[in-house]
Amino acid sequence: MLTRKDFLKHAFAGATAISVGGVTSVFSANSYNNIVGANEKIRIGIIGVNSRGRAIAQCLAKLPECEVTYICDVDSKALAKCQVTVKQITGKTPKGEKDIRKMLESDEFEAVCIATPDHWHAPAAIMAMQAGKHVYLEKPTSHNPAENEMLIRAASKYNRVVQVGNQRRSWPNVKAAIEEVHSGTIGKVQYAKSWYTNNRASIGVGKPAPVPEWLDWDLWQGPAPRREFRDNIVHYNWHWFWHWGTGEALNNGTHFVDLMRWGLDVEYPTKVSSVGGRYRYEDDWECPDSQLITYQFGEKASGSWEGRSCNLQPVDNIGCGVAFYGENGTLLLGSGNGYWVHDIRGKLVKEVKSNLKFEEGNLLNPSEALDVFHFRNWFAGMKKGEKLNSNIVDACISTQLVQYGNIALRSGKQLEIDPVTGRILNADGKIGKLWGRKYEKGWEPKI
Repeated sequence: MLTRKDFLKHAFAGATAISVGGVTSVFSANSYNNIVGANEKIRIGIIGVNSRGRAIAQCLAKLPECEVTYICDVDSKALAKCQVTVKQITGKTPKGEKDIRKMLESDEFEAVCIATPDHWHAPAAIMAMQAGKHVYLEKPTSHNPAENEMLIRAASKYNRVVQVGNQRRSWPNVKAAIEEVHSGTIGKVQYAKSWYTNNRASIGVGKPAPVPEWLDWDLWQGPAPRREFRDNIVHYNWHWFWHWGTGEALNNGTHFVDLMRWGLDVEYPTKVSSVGGRYRYEDDWECPDSQLITYQFGEKASGSWEGRSCNLQPVDNIGCGVAFYGENGTLLLGSGNGYWVHDIRGKLVKEVKSNLKFEEGNLLNPSEALDVFHFRNWFAGMKKGEKLNSNIVDACISTQLVQYGNIALRSGKQLEIDPVTGRILNADGKIGKLWGRKYEKGWEPKI
C-alpha cells in the first residue's frame, strides 16, 4: 500500500528528506555550518511588523544567538516603529524596506520571519526560499490548499529550513501533555475536540477612501487581485474577507486543530463537514462568526473544531483549547503552557501548571519565553540540521485540515478526501475552485 511518505517521495522530486515524522535535514551539520556558522549569530529579516511581526522582532532582538538586521513592511509607520523597538534593545537600527522583492536581494541576512496577512504567507515564503533564505512562517501556512503543495515543493527544491509558527509544539508542558496522550495515560483515544471563543465587535460597512499616505496599498495586496481601498480592511479586519483572509478557523483554529491532530496521531482525514455562518451582525464580515468543523480519520479517530468569534462562553471552563477523550479519562489543554487530567468520572487527578515565572530584570516576559523555545528549535535546524517541531509538511497538513472546513462550509458539501495525498476526491464545481485562487498578473507564485 502506498504510504504518505512514499507519496511525498514520488510527488515532489528530490523531496526524500521530507518524511512523516518531520524534516530530516537535507544538509549535513557541516553544510549548515558553512551557511550560518556554528558559532556565529544568525542574521534575520522580519517581513510584516504591524503586530505579531513586531512582537517577533522584539523577542529575537533580545536573543544572543541572532541579530535582527532588516525590517520590511508596506506600512511606513509600522516599519519605523519596529526599527525603533529593535534599536532600543540592541543599540543598532536594522535597515528598512517596503518592497519584499528589494529586501530579498540583500545578503545582510540568512533567514526571514514572515508575519504578513494570510494572502502573502505562501508567496512570501516561496520568494524567500528562492532568494536562499531560511524561513520562519507564521501560521497559517497558506491562503489555500494549492499553496501548501507549492510550499512543500519549494522547501524541497531550495533546501531551506522552514519552521512554522505553531509554537505550542515547542512549549514544554504542551509537549508533555501530548506525550501523556500517546503513552496511554487516559487510555485509547479516538475522539478529540478543539475550540476557540471570542467576542469581536462588528466591522461595519466600509466605504471607499483615499489610501493613507503611510500605506503602499498595491504592495499590501501583492499576489491578490486588485481591489479598491476601503476604510475597514487595514490592519486587522482583512481576516474576515475571503479575498485576503481565512476566517477565525485559520486565524486561531489552526493552533488548536494542530494540537488535536498531533495528539490523535493522525494526518489527512477521510471526511470533513462544516456548518456555520455570520450570525451576530450585518456588516462586511464574509467569513463565519460561528462554525463547527467535523473530521473523520478513517477508522482510527474523529475530531472537531468549534469557533465562536462573537460569543465568549467557554467550553469546559476554557476559552480555547483541546480535549482528548480516552477510554479511561480526559486530558484538557488550554491556550497556555499547562494541562489537566480527569478520570473517567470527571474527577481531576492531575494539574500541570506552567513553571515559567516572570523574573524582575529578565528581558523576556513569559509569553516571549515560550516563543523562544520555538525560535531556538528553528536555530538548531539551521545550524545543526536538528528536527523541527513544526516543519513545513506537518504544518501544511494541519493548515489544510482547517482549510477543508472552510471549503466544506462554502460549498455546502461534505468532503471526501484521499488520506494519502490529501486531495479532495469530490472536487467538482465550487470545491475545485476553492482549492486554489487567482493571482494578480505578474505576482503568480512559481517554483
